[in-house]
Amino acid sequence: MNDFIAARSQMALSLGFHIVFSCIGMVMPFFMAVSHFYWLKTNQVVYKNITKAWSKGVAIFFATGAVSGTVLSFELGLLWPEFMKHAGPIFGMPFSLEGTAFFIEAIALGFFLYGWNRFNRWFHWFTGLVVGISGLVSGILVVAANAWMNSPAGFDYVNGQYLNIDPIAAMFNDAWFSQALHMTVAAFVATGFAVAGVHALMIAKGKNVEFHTRSFRIAAIFACVAAVLQPLSGDISAKDVARRQPAKLAAMEAHFETRKSAPLILGGIPDEKNKTVKYAIPLPGMLSFMAHGDFSAEVKGLDAIPEDEHPPVAITHYAFQIMVGLGMVMMLLSFIYFIALWKKKSWLRSKWLLNFFVLATPMGFIAVEAGWTVTEVGRQPWIIHGVMRTADAVTPMPGIAYSFYLFTGVYVSLALIVTFMLYRQIQMVDKLYDVLPNENPEKH
Repeated sequence: MNDFIAARSQMALSLGFHIVFSCIGMVMPFFMAVSHFYWLKTNQVVYKNITKAWSKGVAIFFATGAVSGTVLSFELGLLWPEFMKHAGPIFGMPFSLEGTAFFIEAIALGFFLYGWNRFNRWFHWFTGLVVGISGLVSGILVVAANAWMNSPAGFDYVNGQYLNIDPIAAMFNDAWFSQALHMTVAAFVATGFAVAGVHALMIAKGKNVEFHTRSFRIAAIFACVAAVLQPLSGDISAKDVARRQPAKLAAMEAHFETRKSAPLILGGIPDEKNKTVKYAIPLPGMLSFMAHGDFSAEVKGLDAIPEDEHPPVAITHYAFQIMVGLGMVMMLLSFIYFIALWKKKSWLRSKWLLNFFVLATPMGFIAVEAGWTVTEVGRQPWIIHGVMRTADAVTPMPGIAYSFYLFTGVYVSLALIVTFMLYRQIQMVDKLYDVLPNENPEKH
């Protein structure tokens, strides 16, 4: 493995782990705030127990997210010094504001965790809500910085010089809204289905049914609403990518030839050498409609883009297909769940629906990882789209492969530790907050 591939692999590994912790850190506090609100309004102790149990999970992921995020910040400077030399002064504002949001989140989380029976009940609830809001703002600001890499703005590039820097224009670049919206909704989908799936498994096993049923419903409603909205944010993102990064769109769809009424393809195996796609199912005109809102519009293919600016087609295409495919499965599950809530109450107690949610537990995070693969691999060979190539930004320091192997070991260890801590937390929940299915929780 050469140093360039090692540097990219290490960055991908770090981002792949951090995005999971970030999504949970952005979303779980809102679940916690809802259960806490129910506790304050109903005085049913089961909601207090849910809030306390979830708050411990929020604390675990806040700590791991802080560590992995700090590592990513250092890696930007150590692995990509040429990039940070020029880009740092331009998009530094969202990173500095993200630090402020993180600082507020840490304080609010401390208040919430240690504020039981010490603060006014509603102020205590408000501190938990601030944890979620600041975490969400933090995530959006980081995405804004990434969006700048896809849609550079806020400077003039003249003879290799970055002049007339405008940090506000850089932060609110053309891609920030579509990327932030898509990522935020994806975080709610991924976290919602993961949390709902864990509680569905506990219900299916007959453990702490009252506790897990109430927990499941909060998480499932968040997840299902977000899953239904996600295709709308995806459509906004697709149209934005078609306008700004036609090479990325062409790689996503393995669209080799510029043509009108371009088909949207389902599945398929791209053959980059022969510029064809085997075994795909074409939907005539749908790519034109997805990209431009017109079934007969022309969609630029890879044939209209210089060969040395082509993204890796196969990886980008497969990742896009995985993201969309899993998104459709989760949207189907969401519609089934809404039907169960409104028309088919008996389905809510059925094993098949619970098992469907258990099966969906990892789907959201797999889709998130696939989506980030599309975003990052689809931008190649650019680290700053159209301005700086990734190969020109990498550090000249040798031995990056050894650093990659070391970080792989660290992150695998971290994943195992977090998994063990969560497993222990679930076991403790069943021991500490045991509410029998036929027992009135208001007696506690």
